[in-house]
Amino acid sequence: MINIVIDTNVLVSALKSDMGASYALISTLPSPKFQFSISVPLYSEYQDVLTRKEHLTGASTEKEILAFLRYLCKIANRKKIFYLWRPWLKDPKDDMVLELAVAARSKYIVTYNLKDFANIQKFGIKAITPGKFLRILKEV
Repeated sequence: MINIVIDTNVLVSALKSDMGASYALISTLPSPKFQFSISVPLYSEYQDVLTRKEHLTGASTEKEILAFLRYLCKIANRKKIFYLWRPWLKDPKDDMVLELAVAARSKYIVTYNLKDFANIQKFGIKAITPGKFLRILKEV
């Protein structure tokens, strides 16, 4: 089974449109082919970002988003972070995602911000887009 971490921007994209790779990826959950990991700090970021006014499109209410996030937490591989690699990346919130990926022994960070995760190969982790990850799943 492939371990991954899903960056917040993928959930934002899935929330805004049901036509793209992000929505297709999230729709596969839970999956027998991959497991995604979550930490308390990442869950808090998901909650903060997805419930912002600019992301409440009318298709989902804040209550529905919070229920969805609780569901994600229920099916996710929850990890505690006991060490910090900071600063490794430019953005401390990206460092938080990397720390989780290292702790969970994830193979991929699924994100649209590939350039923000430069130099993570040293940890044996690769940043890829949702579309590329879906293509990998077809081969598994």
